[in-house]
Amino acid sequence: MGVFTYESEIVTAIPPAKMFKACILDGDTLIPKIVPQVFKSVEYLEGNGEPGSIRKVTFAQGSQFKYMKQKVEAIDKKNFVYIYSMVEGDALMNKLEKITYETKLEASPNGGSVCRTTSKYYTISDFELKEEGIKAGKYKALGTFKAIEAYMLENPNAY
Repeated sequence: MGVFTYESEIVTAIPPAKMFKACILDGDTLIPKIVPQVFKSVEYLEGNGEPGSIRKVTFAQGSQFKYMKQKVEAIDKKNFVYIYSMVEGDALMNKLEKITYETKLEASPNGGSVCRTTSKYYTISDFELKEEGIKAGKYKALGTFKAIEAYMLENPNAY
C-alpha cells in the first residue's frame, strides 16, 4: 500500500464560521439542495455527524458515480477543522483503500476565509495514482465549494 498526499487551498469571501456551518455542519442538507444535479441525498447510517459516524452520499442520476460512504474521523467546531474518510464507493475504483480529507478554514485578512485541504489517498497493492485524476476530482469539489459560496452571497441572512 502506498499513500499519495495532495494539498489544495481555496479563498472565499465568506468568514470561516459561516462557511464551516454551511459546508460541514449543515452540508448534508444544504449541498443536495444547492447542487441537485450532482448530489441526490446524504443520510447517516450510523451516528449523527460526530466522530465515528458513517454517512452515505448518493449521487444524482447521470453522475459518473452512484454512491460513497464516508466516515467522520474528527470535527473541531471551535477551530473549524473537519476530517473524514471515503471508505466505500465506486469513486475508489477498487484501487484505493480509502481517501482521507482534512479541511481547515482560517480567517483571511479581507474578512473572508482560506480553506486548506490535505487529501491522503491510500492505494491498494502497487497501484500508482496519477495526479491528473486527483486534479479532476479536486476540480469537481471546487465547483461544489463555489456553488455554496454563491448561494451564501445571494442569501446573506441564511447563515
